[in-house]
Amino acid sequence: MEQLLAGLRFNDAGLIPAVAQDWLDGAVLMVAWMNREAITRTLASGEVHYWSRSRQELWHKGATSGHLQTLKGLRYDCDADVLLLTIEQRGDVACHTGSRSCFYDDGLEPTAGGPAAAPPPADVCTELMRVIEGRRDQPEPGSYTNKLLEGGDNRILKKIGEESAEFVMACKDDNAEEIAGEAADIVFHLQVALAHHGVSWRRVQEVLARRRGAPRRG
Repeated sequence: MEQLLAGLRFNDAGLIPAVAQDWLDGAVLMVAWMNREAITRTLASGEVHYWSRSRQELWHKGATSGHLQTLKGLRYDCDADVLLLTIEQRGDVACHTGSRSCFYDDGLEPTAGGPAAAPPPADVCTELMRVIEGRRDQPEPGSYTNKLLEGGDNRILKKIGEESAEFVMACKDDNAEEIAGEAADIVFHLQVALAHHGVSWRRVQEVLARRRGAPRRG
């Protein structure tokens, strides 16, 4: 740990900015400051600690609100003056306003945030699922997604079967572009099925994450 701290470039106040990123979908949740003690406490406990510049004290994230951050990984940038924390956010709320992320505004005027604030940008599959769920909750005339959802399992599962067959044929032909295209079609229709059954994409990501660390099968 001492070697890590010695290699980091803290500012004149002994602080270094830290970006907190969701461990599953890559969304940026917040930016705060850390000093040497905050980093040491974080690595020792596995729960993220920051330095509060306004209160001038160590800040155990979530100790009061319950929205703790479990550290999954720590990296620093090429200049060693910014940290990237990969974290699991308890309660899925990182912002003091009650929003999932502090980065919810994209307009000219700032808003109050809160639980209804816009979600932060995430990986493309998560973004696609948001669109599909939006169509489910607020149907749009002429939407292909809504036509699938209206057809229920019969229509959705039929399309998954068709797209899977096309993916197999693309693999047999060893055509990289077609393989990628057919794989994308499978992911889309798979997500429509998940939305139809009320299963979140994050739940799938959590299963994949658990399996990544599971013992190898014999």
